Amino acid sequence: MKLAGAAAITKKISHSKDRAYKLIEWALAKKANKPVILDVKESCGFCDYFVICSADSSRQVEAICEEIRKKCKEEKIRISHIEKDDLSQWVLIDILDVIFHIFIEEVRDFYNLEYLWKESKKINIPAKKKSFQGKNPLL
Repeated sequence: MKLAGAAAITKKISHSKDRAYKLIEWALAKKANKPVILDVKESCGFCDYFVICSADSSRQVEAICEEIRKKCKEEKIRISHIEKDDLSQWVLIDILDVIFHIFIEEVRDFYNLEYLWKESKKINIPAKKKSFQGKNPLL
């Protein structure tokens, strides 16, 4: 019975959109700001969703990245690769069907991915998911 429960958890976040929501929850647990999910399936050939969030400092960018790595490992979600700059002002985590971007606010404004991908549908993040900031998102 325990195995079935574990399989259900893995199945639950095996879909791209569920995975994007889960990434937001994990990032908010580390106090990420301004989370956005963009559905890029129609305009992008390499993934289904972009998840974008901001951080207040390089240290927070690293903390969010480390939380995502840890949670993906726990949930057996494969990370293809991680890219970042030397100053930790931005990080890209490639989970194949979801690309997760973490930026310091000024860098996010500079790259302005929301504008570059403005043709993509912005996915609503329910208020309940946004309220996880500072709380355990799984409770």
